[in-house]
This record gives sequence, structure tokens and C-alpha cells, in this order.
Amino acid sequence: MSFPNYPDKHRLASLLNPEDIVGYRRRLGRLPKIRFPEGILFCLERGMPRRMRRRAPVRKAGSMLGDLYQVKNSRERVGVMTDFGGGAPIVAELAEELIALGASRLLLMTWGGALQPGLAAGDIVICDRAVRDEGTSHHYLPPGRYVEASPELVESFAAAILTRGGRGMIGPTWTTDAPYRETAGEVRMYQSEGVMTVEMEIAGLYAVSRVRNVQAAAAVVIMDSLADLRWTVPEDLDRIYRGLETVYLAGIDVLSP
Repeated sequence: MSFPNYPDKHRLASLLNPEDIVGYRRRLGRLPKIRFPEGILFCLERGMPRRMRRRAPVRKAGSMLGDLYQVKNSRERVGVMTDFGGGAPIVAELAEELIALGASRLLLMTWGGALQPGLAAGDIVICDRAVRDEGTSHHYLPPGRYVEASPELVESFAAAILTRGGRGMIGPTWTTDAPYRETAGEVRMYQSEGVMTVEMEIAGLYAVSRVRNVQAAAAVVIMDSLADLRWTVPEDLDRIYRGLETVYLAGIDVLSP
């Protein structure tokens, strides 16, 4: 049996469409019975919607490979997806299904590692492009080193973070499937290219957004660092939590009508 070349898979028609999946789940009663939001914030920080509910009131709408919340003061147009695990495959799967249900603006917030020496725990990087060192994006796009975010959404996200009192730097990220296989040689190479952070989701989200013609942007809050070619972590997590809260509220601001 022969198989198509892996890098050319993006050219082939898929046997499975997200519209079919969501239609099937709806018939089975396995989808939340809501008006689905146009704007979705993917939140990798577990429990954030509940912790922040006084500052950003939400209602739990149901489950869909994770927990979906509606932001109350957004006229049902903004949702937060959380508690879905991590990594590009699950984010891409959720993005596909939410786009099929009407989402057109996608933001992602996560924590990640710093690659550049000037970055500290709690700093925020809004990612204008992502190194495609994962598998998911290669099922969607031709071979290439980077996949880009939506420039307008990047700028809006950065401005909202600034308004919320944060300082968001714009720059590239490295998306990998294998955090326990990051090498010194890779870190040096990406440092020389100006890549600022490393995480596991963003290239997958950006690839889906490009293929499905929707807007996407993402922000990384620095949690640890590989900048000195060794793994270092902060003693105090307060600045990280403040950064996550700032990005969360800014994301809702950007998506709100």
C-alpha cells in the first residue's frame, strides 16, 4: 500500500469535515444548546474563568472536549474554552469545530518558556508568527518554517494588554510537540532568529485559521526560561499569575462587541 507524501497532505480532500461532526453531535444532543460565540478565547490556564468571574462574569455553557463558558456582558458573542488539555492537535480540533459553529475570531493564551535573555517570568509576548516544529500545521499548509497570525488581531491584543496595565511585546514563538526534547542547538538557532518563546499550541491554531479564513492571535506569558541553555524557574509565581490575568481580561476586551 502506498501513501501520499506527508508534506503534500494539505493538498488532499479530507474524508471528515467539522460541519459533519458538529451536525452529528447536535443530533445526539452532545452540543451545548446555546448561540455559539463569534469570538473564542482559548485559555490554557485551568480554572481561570471561575477565578476571574467577579471581574469578567461568565456562565458555563457546557462541554465540548473541554469546558465552554459564555461571557455574560458580551451579548453571547464571546466564549472562553478551557480545561481541554494542551498541545496543537486538541487546539486545532476545537478550533475546527468552533469555526464550523460560527466562530470567526480566535485568541489563545498560554504560558511558555523564554528563549531570549531579556525576558522574565510574567512578561507577555504576543506572537505574530510561529515556528512550525509540530505536526498539526503540516496537515494544513505547504512546508514552511513559520505560520503567521492575523496582524490586525495581534495589534488589537497588544493594545488591550497595554490598556489593562500590561506590557506586551510582539514577536515570534517556537511551537513544539516535544518539550522534553528541546536541545541547546535549537535554542541557540532560534535565539539567533529572534524567536522569543517556546510553547505547544500556537502554530496549530494559526494553521487552522489560515485554511479556514478566520482571524487568530495568541499571547504567551513567560513561566520559565531556556535562555541560558538550562531550565530555570522563578521562586515567586505572583508575577506570572498577574500576567495571565491581564491577558485573560485583555482577550475578552478584544473579542467583545
